[in-house]
Amino acid sequence: MNNDCGFAKENNWFRYRTGGFLIRDNKMLFVKSSIGDYYYMIGGGVHMGEASDKCIEREVLEETGLNTRVKHLAVVCENFFKGKGGVIAGLDCHTIEFYYYMTILDEDLSMCKQVTDDGEELVWVPIEDIPNSKIKPELIKENIDKIIDGSQTLHIIEERDR
Repeated sequence: MNNDCGFAKENNWFRYRTGGFLIRDNKMLFVKSSIGDYYYMIGGGVHMGEASDKCIEREVLEETGLNTRVKHLAVVCENFFKGKGGVIAGLDCHTIEFYYYMTILDEDLSMCKQVTDDGEELVWVPIEDIPNSKIKPELIKENIDKIIDGSQTLHIIEERDR
C-alpha cells in the first residue's frame, strides 16, 4: 500500500480503492483471485492526492495494458469483511470502493494482458454467466443488470462477509 490511501491499526484494515467495469462483446473483465476460488473487479488503491477516476484509468492500464476512460460512476460501496488470505488474513476490513463504468479505447483486445503484475489471471466472463459466478463482493453479480443499465449510481453497504 505504499502510496495508497489506507492504514492498518490493531486488528483493523482500511483501504480506499477503485474498480472498473470493462465490457466488450457481452463479456466483462475480472481478475481470478490467487488466494480463493472467486473473481473480483480490476482496480486498486487510490494514491494520496489522486482522484478516483484517474486512479482506475491508471490501474486498468497497469494491470491490463488497455487504454480506457471513465464513462460514469456506477457504484459506491462501503464494504465490511473479514480478511482471508494474504496480508489481511484475520483482520476486520473496511473499504470504500468507487466502481466506474469504463470505455475501452483500444479496438484490439489482444493487447490485453493475460495476467496482472501480481500474477493473477485476467478473465473475460460472459455477462449472462455473472449472476451464477463466484464474484466478490457479491453485490456486483446481484446488481449487474442495474450496473449495466447505468441510469443511476448505486450506493451499497456490504456487510455479509464480516
